[in-house]
Amino acid sequence: MSDILDGVTTFVRVVETGSFALAADRMNLTRSAVGKVIVRLEKRLGVRLLNRTTRSQSLTEDGQAYYDRCVRAIAELEAAQADLDSVRREPKGRLRVSVPQAFGHHCVAPVLLGLARKHPQLKIDISITDRFVDVVEEGFDLVVRIGPLVDSVSLAARRLGVQYASIGAAPAYLARCGTPRRVDEFHGHTIIAYSRHGVLEPWNVLDVDGQMRRAEVEPQLGFDDMQGIVDAAIAGFGLAWLPSWLLARYVATGQLVSVMENCFRPSQEIHVVWPKSRYLALKTRCAIDALVAEIPAMVGAPSAN
Repeated sequence: MSDILDGVTTFVRVVETGSFALAADRMNLTRSAVGKVIVRLEKRLGVRLLNRTTRSQSLTEDGQAYYDRCVRAIAELEAAQADLDSVRREPKGRLRVSVPQAFGHHCVAPVLLGLARKHPQLKIDISITDRFVDVVEEGFDLVVRIGPLVDSVSLAARRLGVQYASIGAAPAYLARCGTPRRVDEFHGHTIIAYSRHGVLEPWNVLDVDGQMRRAEVEPQLGFDDMQGIVDAAIAGFGLAWLPSWLLARYVATGQLVSVMENCFRPSQEIHVVWPKSRYLALKTRCAIDALVAEIPAMVGAPSAN
């Protein structure tokens, strides 16, 4: 007797990705293997599910009806697993997470490390990158994002806090070049800025009088990596743009000094996001709860300016 579910997950993944090649990549199979699974499924059902050409594919009428029922069946199976998770109360399995580089190293990774220690059956795979990842297409369970949520239709999200940015510098640099107190005093200072895709972020600064001003600076150094900015600042190169939570860590060690705190606008919201689903696996829910509980204290609240 054949397994009624044999090939169903592969069929659904092919439809969702719109491509045999993408489905194969997501499932760690060859394109040929995926094609054979679909052929066997069609033979067993006695109908053609997909119209295939060398360039495209589309569902047949029978395929659409079968796909709709398969999606509902998989949802019910996921619900059954979620119910078992709830009874078991022990998260297990593989959890794939993507996080920004500096924030991932300093904030998210320590939280997930604690979670892994608490739950030995939970296997956590952390990708640390500033690249904008596609949560669904790349198969991530959770992603931490800093900035606007541009794909919120397909994702659920919880807010972790707000990232403010400050200006910092090494004590040796300030002793040599002086400490600016207002935006107009930045003139003549060496600037280390953050860049994304080769474009330097503008210095829109909340001045001491409470007014927003665009600092007319020409950064000599630009990094798309926070640690690079930190290293250059500690080396005494100049004034640096840094997330306030990161600067505070080096102020505490005496390696950097805060020149102007929480002064950049706009600030950036921090969220943990995951694919929308009727049922949330226990492993994912536990990770979300841990991040929500611990991250806000790490990024802190802005001080009064």
